[in-house]
Amino acid sequence: MPTACCIAAAVPAVEGQFDDAIDLLKMLIEVTVFAVIIYSVLRFLRETRGSGVLRGLLLLLVIGLVSFLILIEALQLERLGWLFSAIAPSVVLGLVVVFHPEIRRAIVHLGDAPIFHRFFRTESRIVPRLLRAVARMSKDRIGALIAIEREASLSELTENGITIDAELNSYLIESIFYPKSPLHDGGVVLRNDRIIGASCLFPLSQNPEVDKRLGTRHRAALGLSEETDALVVVVSEETGKISTAQGGKLTVDLSLEQLEQQLEDLFGRRQAA
Repeated sequence: MPTACCIAAAVPAVEGQFDDAIDLLKMLIEVTVFAVIIYSVLRFLRETRGSGVLRGLLLLLVIGLVSFLILIEALQLERLGWLFSAIAPSVVLGLVVVFHPEIRRAIVHLGDAPIFHRFFRTESRIVPRLLRAVARMSKDRIGALIAIEREASLSELTENGITIDAELNSYLIESIFYPKSPLHDGGVVLRNDRIIGASCLFPLSQNPEVDKRLGTRHRAALGLSEETDALVVVVSEETGKISTAQGGKLTVDLSLEQLEQQLEDLFGRRQAA
């Protein structure tokens, strides 16, 4: 009998531990789901860098919804709560319809997030091919403006330029920036091992402390680096000197070795071309 009593007493304890484990598992799933949602929203906002109206509207909607829900719960407004539950899906659907281009763009580029790159690594030839093109353009004093996409999407830039979507090739880059080429004005956007756009307009830096002697290419490179995490490479048409812009900082008169080191620091050792 004592043994049976001990077993009977132990059963609830085991069941309690099992329930605790289930609760812990549910909590971990909920935290993961919330983390994914928050990450997706933040990445969406980052990719819509040029849409201040969209960001402001989203912030206003979030604040309004939270305030509305708190008011309903605090005052027990059942009819208002029912109305909110009825129209909320329609509001969400309407927002999806209105902002479907931005949402589609964010979903397309969500797969380019670094978190996925850790699991699906691919060899890249961007460093040697870009270096080869920059070396020849610097020698021949051919002006160039090249933005390399990193985490923040540059798709909005290609929408005001010419879509190319071709494999990265040093000769193709040189032909784009050749003075008599119809695409030589503006910048080129690179994503991974592909040229996704040419003749793109980059935002000019509005920093009053920027040297007034800087040309349009350098100001555009600096302006884009202030708004995104892209690395922008500039070749001066007048002097052939190489410069880079990143994080709102312009580094001028770089050697090819210094440019190669900067590229490898950002993108790692790459497969030879």
